This record gives sequence, C-alpha cells and structure tokens, in this order.
Amino acid sequence: MAVKTELEKAGTEPLSVELGEITLSENPTAKQLDGLGKALNALGFEIIDNQKSRLIEQIKTQIIKLVHYTDTSTPLKLSAILTDQLHHDYSYLSNLFSAVEGTTIEKYYIAQKIERVKELLVYNERSLSEISYQMSYSSVAHLSAQFKQVTGMTPSKFKSLQIHHRQNLDDV
Repeated sequence: MAVKTELEKAGTEPLSVELGEITLSENPTAKQLDGLGKALNALGFEIIDNQKSRLIEQIKTQIIKLVHYTDTSTPLKLSAILTDQLHHDYSYLSNLFSAVEGTTIEKYYIAQKIERVKELLVYNERSLSEISYQMSYSSVAHLSAQFKQVTGMTPSKFKSLQIHHRQNLDDV
C-alpha cells in the first residue's frame, strides 16, 4: 500500500503492485522516476532498473513466496519452479545469483526455510513433526540438523529461548 501511494503521489498509475514488482500503465519521466526513487528509498525500498538485478530480485521473490506464502507439504523441485516462473535456464539463474549475491540459490532457499521454521516455532501452534512435514523436510532429524547448521542451535533450544532471534527477510 505504501508503494502504491508513493506511485500515485509521483503521478504514475500502477496497473499492479506485487511483492517485488510493479507494473505501470506508462513509462515514467526521468523526473518522476527520480522523485519516486527518493520516496521509495525513504520507505526502505529501491528501484532496480538493470535486467540482471531485476532477475535476482525475481528469484528472491519466488523463493520467499514459495517458502512463506505457499502452504504445501509436497516436495517441490526449486529448479523447476524457478525455470518455469522466470523463463530462464536454471544453470543461468544459479550462476547469476551466485556471482551477484555471493551465495547459492540453494543456500538462500535453506535460509528462508529456516526463518519460516523459526516463525512457526515462535507461534507454538505446531509440533516439530508437523513443521517438518509442512516445510517438506524428509524427517524431523533432517530439519533439526539443517536448523542447527544454520543457527548454531537445535529447534528445541530456539523454542525454549524467550528472546527469539529472527531475521528480517531482506537480511537473510
């Protein structure tokens, strides 16, 4: 809503505003784009105008949607999803992501999954077994091992802490 409001203030008409992507009815002028960039930066957003950077953001957006906004316990092949959604060969996406981000798509995906697990543990509505199933882990042991590898503590230890160390999704 904040992005849509800023777009309208800048005199541009958004056709759609979705996670990580805006579609405008017409191309903004340089002055509108500059003003919009400053307004969005004040809100913690940025305009990405280069094709490769845009593709990196689309990869991140697809992973975040998959991990945080899709309720499926069916194991999905990440490479097939990204290839289908972004219309690029997975090896190209993987090499580009690694070169720009300094980490692999898989590690980014795992980090997002662990953040989602942390969120579910904080809610305390599901058992670790249910969380493991929901997040498409093959077993609770696999989830626990991956959780400990990323966070340095077991899910049980994390759950027992009163202060929960969750990261902002943009910082993962």
